Amino acid sequence: MNDTISKIENTESDSQKAIEIAGSKAVLEALLQEDVHTIFGYPGGAIMPIYDALYDYSDKLKHILVRHEQGAIHAAQGFARTSGKTGVVFATSGPGATNLVTGLADAMIDSNPIVCITGQVFASLLGTDAFQETDVINITTPVTKWNYQVTDATEIPEAIAKAFHIASTGRPGPVLIDITKNAQMQLFEYSGYKKCNHIRSYRPEPEIRNEYIEQAAELINQAKKPFVIFGQGVILGQAEEEFKAFIEKTNLPAAATVMGLSALETTHPLHVGMLGMHGNYAPNVMTNECDVLIAVGMRFDDRVTGRLDKYAKQAKIIHLDIDPAEIDKNVKTTVPVWGNCKKTLPMLTALLTENDHSAWLNEFRELEKEEIKEVIQEELDPSTEVLTMGEVIKVLNELTDGDAIVATDVGQHQMVASRYAKFNQSKSWVTSGGLGTMGFGLPAAIGAWYGAPEKTVVAIIGDGGFQMTLQELGTIMQFGAKVKIMILNNEFLGMVRQWQQLFNERRYSFVNITSPDFVAVAKAYYIDGQRISDREGLKPALETMLNHDGAYLLEVMVGKENNVFPMVTQGSSVSEIRLK
Repeated sequence: MNDTISKIENTESDSQKAIEIAGSKAVLEALLQEDVHTIFGYPGGAIMPIYDALYDYSDKLKHILVRHEQGAIHAAQGFARTSGKTGVVFATSGPGATNLVTGLADAMIDSNPIVCITGQVFASLLGTDAFQETDVINITTPVTKWNYQVTDATEIPEAIAKAFHIASTGRPGPVLIDITKNAQMQLFEYSGYKKCNHIRSYRPEPEIRNEYIEQAAELINQAKKPFVIFGQGVILGQAEEEFKAFIEKTNLPAAATVMGLSALETTHPLHVGMLGMHGNYAPNVMTNECDVLIAVGMRFDDRVTGRLDKYAKQAKIIHLDIDPAEIDKNVKTTVPVWGNCKKTLPMLTALLTENDHSAWLNEFRELEKEEIKEVIQEELDPSTEVLTMGEVIKVLNELTDGDAIVATDVGQHQMVASRYAKFNQSKSWVTSGGLGTMGFGLPAAIGAWYGAPEKTVVAIIGDGGFQMTLQELGTIMQFGAKVKIMILNNEFLGMVRQWQQLFNERRYSFVNITSPDFVAVAKAYYIDGQRISDREGLKPALETMLNHDGAYLLEVMVGKENNVFPMVTQGSSVSEIRLK
């Protein structure tokens, strides 16, 4: 896509009488027209005109002052994930903008719709190494779906309209608009805001080809051992019901990627677990046993495929995806089905003949019994006095009945939560999948609560990740997000330690992390909490946390050297998954 604002076609009237307003006000008017009500941000010199204008919009726009710009963009990601809307971020120039980069990269790979608006130095100072000047456009180009620098106020309405259109359509992603200070201050003739619904150089969805739908249906109808794997594309396409109808028509076993969790309720009789490095035994093994593999809205990430030259070589591959770039990127398909799965799934379902694959489904259940015996039973109902992460999640499931939104950080606790958390509703799972960003959990949970304030939001975080962004407790203190924070503390950087134990002869190099008194830290931010280390106290403590009116921090001391199994080791096939 070129760097000039493409011609925007729309159906709205442009007869509105022009009025003279500043660029800063035009930004806020644009946000209101895009139905934005919540902004996560942090002020600074180069974005000060926008913040000055924001002073007069406090009744229309809720601004959440985070404690670090990384917190702002992770919060916007959490908001986008639970609300289904586009998250909005404000940051200043220089370090303010560069502090967004990790979140932009995270949002890019996990397809989160985000619009970031950054301030920039005066246009006359660009390229002079002025105070807090960085080339934010070149820095963020690899980690945004589109970015654009505005130096003249007249461009602001169109630039923001285009930003929202690109961020939210097709395969969603982050967009950044960098606005120089002079453009924010400049008065110009404003003729109203026109939403963008078409850009000549941008096609959000590929054309659906009927012949591929027909070929895919024929393969599925002939299959003896068909297997469906699904990702976040089902959620992003709002195709949950269409997906359910598709698998139910022919009794197809279905497994989720980490990002696909909650698209299908955990208890659904055709849900056979989670794929991937620490996924369930059956779906990983059966990937190399099925005769037709149907991938819906997922991108064949290396954590899902393991060793590519040994991945599903016996199967014909059908891949449904909105992003043509993902098809044949890692895994060669037999039939590519381009398009939004909300549209392609019903077309495919209509051509399927009803089939009974119960014997094939039963093969998954038999392998599941093996995993229960070797791994799950001891994890959920341990025979030792040491608390496991799994039993904490089990009790949480019992108390929330699968209705809570679960946000996680990254590490062992994330894998345990993804394996054992129960979900009844879509958009209930917020985690960093592709980038694996430690520090994601707390700010993302804050944003998740603003996206769905009627829901219970539980942040499950490790002792390492929590210390990367714990300053966001200040955001909770000031603005009152009712987030339940559960720290699973094993006194280690657990996932790195697990690898060092298994592959580096227990040479624990810099994974033994010392932590503060987390409960005392929370109380310093006027957030209640407690710490427990025994089984008897677990259920009462979780009940207290969930019933507390407001944010609450619960620290649970779990086993120091507990490992997450099953595990597909790097360089191994998914069928070589280890149970211990």
